[in-house]
Amino acid sequence: MTHTHAHTPHHGAPHSHHGPHSHHGDQVLQRAPASAPGSGSGAGSQTEILDLDADVLAEHIAAITSWLPVEAAPREIVDLGCGTGTGTFALLDRFPEAHVTAVDSSAEHLHRLREKARAGGVQERVRTVQADLDAADWPHLGTPALVWASASMHHMADPGHALRTVRDVLAPRGLFAVVELAGLPRFLPESAPGNRPGLEDRCHAATEHFHAEHVPHRGADWGPMLTAAGFTLEGERTLAVNIEGSRTEGSRTEAIGRYALATLQRVRSAAAEALSPEDLTALDQLLDITGPHSILRRTDLMVRTERTVWAARRAN
Repeated sequence: MTHTHAHTPHHGAPHSHHGPHSHHGDQVLQRAPASAPGSGSGAGSQTEILDLDADVLAEHIAAITSWLPVEAAPREIVDLGCGTGTGTFALLDRFPEAHVTAVDSSAEHLHRLREKARAGGVQERVRTVQADLDAADWPHLGTPALVWASASMHHMADPGHALRTVRDVLAPRGLFAVVELAGLPRFLPESAPGNRPGLEDRCHAATEHFHAEHVPHRGADWGPMLTAAGFTLEGERTLAVNIEGSRTEGSRTEAIGRYALATLQRVRSAAAEALSPEDLTALDQLLDITGPHSILRRTDLMVRTERTVWAARRAN
């Protein structure tokens, strides 16, 4: 079930990547090494999380692309911090005549995106560019009518510079869509696990110092910053995601379990030092895929998160 609410911007008043690393998820946590027992080689990798995010939350990404207040179907789109292509492919579906330039600092993510484009038969509509958008000079990205940046802008060292550069890149009357998350998704009921109720909330709280140090723009209101950079804010929308794993099809239920496992492995990497020994033991039991308490064995998982999108137009 998805709840949405829209905000009407007050025009005329300030409303408010380390290169772009990826879509959807907290990239600082995802770059940290997995260290949970039983995780296996490559488990919980950033690439895996991005692919699972795209699978589990596909309809919610589609809802955002459908909402975008474009004046005409864009033919040229730039996806900043494209990751493995969640936004790229949603935009290609939404705008079937469009071509997308997908930009990311990770060669691995771009390779995965190209593989997916070939598998989907849309490789001719995708161009990949590896770049660090914290650099003073950006690569040539064309003159897009739409720029999309999902879960990437808060990693910019100088967001103001990035926003002004996007404004200069956009075609006149072009649209800039900034999509941000309210942190990583939650998966467990508050009563779980039975021996340490509320564990997931404490794990996320334990990462706050990590976020404050490494991602100071996380949770920012991008409206005033977009206005200050010379954009006209045309709309803001928040989607609250609440997916019950028990009410999904078998493959989707399995994907939710793997999504929860991979995400909590990354949370553990950042939270371990701040957790009590009892909480760390309970978390490791959830992450041990060979044990009786494995999160993959649970039938009560949910996906709870929020995404906010700001749509801003270049006036001329």
